[in-house]
Amino acid sequence: MIIHTKAYPRAGLIGNPSDGYFGKTIAFTFANFAAEVLLYQTPEVEILPAARDHSRFHSIRALAADVRQHGYYGGIRLLKAAVKRFYDYCEENHITLDERNFTIRYHSDIPTQVGLAGSSAIITAYFRALLAFYQVEIPKPVLANLIHAVENRELCIPAGLQDRVAQVYQGLVFMDFNKDMMELQGYGRYEPLDPALLPPVFIAYRTGLAEGTEIFHNNIRARWEVGDPVVHEAMKYWAGLTVQVRDLLLCGAKDQLGPLINAGFDKRRAIYQIGQGNIRMVEAARSVGASAQFTGSGGAIVGTYADETMFAALKNKLEPLGIKLLKPQLI
Repeated sequence: MIIHTKAYPRAGLIGNPSDGYFGKTIAFTFANFAAEVLLYQTPEVEILPAARDHSRFHSIRALAADVRQHGYYGGIRLLKAAVKRFYDYCEENHITLDERNFTIRYHSDIPTQVGLAGSSAIITAYFRALLAFYQVEIPKPVLANLIHAVENRELCIPAGLQDRVAQVYQGLVFMDFNKDMMELQGYGRYEPLDPALLPPVFIAYRTGLAEGTEIFHNNIRARWEVGDPVVHEAMKYWAGLTVQVRDLLLCGAKDQLGPLINAGFDKRRAIYQIGQGNIRMVEAARSVGASAQFTGSGGAIVGTYADETMFAALKNKLEPLGIKLLKPQLI
């Protein structure tokens, strides 16, 4: 038996990064890229390396280029941490796993370190394969928590729940991470929405602008924990924008989203240190009339555009700057 599973990149449309601070967000997954896992029964447990895990290079220049693209760690640490978290969950919940072992291989073409949740997509696809192999069922909100714990708890990578919730549920999702609700039941309120409610949206990214999420979040986390009123106000502001966007979508006023998406980035720019390359990418998209903000931690942007004429203008503006532009294939 060969088990084949997939998970897709995520674009945070509005509200991020308040998901890690009891806020609200809306995100969607899209199928232009994917993380794929193959799992099959074998005598021993083995994780096969993918391209991002290799350690042989043609030259020192090639090694440096690989580190710039993938960082110092590949996907194997994600999968080892994921299987440990899965095993611990089963132990804690008295779920007996049979004695079968497996080999797993993975592949992902999701652009790395640009805020499209490529790492959590690998973990999500892996969990789906493990659940199918061992015939275990885990409720979606709990599964999102487990995937989050792989990075946050096992690997000490700071991040909110948004990515994992979006990738577990798939499609367009409104997420409310209300503190009282989170503390009472361990997860928030997640409301799937019809992707057809969205206006035309675009994704643009340039890998040369990549930064790890741990770099992006550290200063804000520290300021949050000491009660910085500027940071706390910003989280409430982003949560408020999210509610406005959801209400506009539900009442069919999708053409009014652009100013709110822009406002989300403008608030982020006011309190975060954002590199000039990322700012130029946002400003270039806005210069033709589109809205734009980060999909996640930076390196990729998401926004709305009016029509095909504006999309062509986006293409003419962004691609000469080395920025890749695409229409997301909504799931």
